[in-house]
Amino acid sequence: QVQLVESGGGLVQNGGSLRLSCAASGLTFRRYAMGWFRQAPGKEREFVIAISWSGGFRSYSDSVKARFSISRDDAKNTVYLQMRNLKSEDTAVYYCGASLAGVTRDVNQYNYWGRGTQVTVSS
Repeated sequence: QVQLVESGGGLVQNGGSLRLSCAASGLTFRRYAMGWFRQAPGKEREFVIAISWSGGFRSYSDSVKARFSISRDDAKNTVYLQMRNLKSEDTAVYYCGASLAGVTRDVNQYNYWGRGTQVTVSS
């Protein structure tokens, strides 16, 4: 049974930092590109950032490009999202996904999803 479990969310002040983790099990982690998406209340799930299976390629949404970074540790089957200079508009539930299709911004190309972790940025 495949599981993706996000952790590290919480409440942070404007301008602060958080690091999210997504631990995967039940799949051959190194075969999958990994992505982070987020969903704010009343909005659709939107792409944030993704990393290729090799770790050699990354894709960023314009809104986070200068502030967020992604990394993976295949020995731990874990992908990380480092978020800096957080803003109130970053408030959302953050989900990680695993994609056999490679790095993609298309939510429908992800094979597995976690349940999400809440990030709230207070002004």
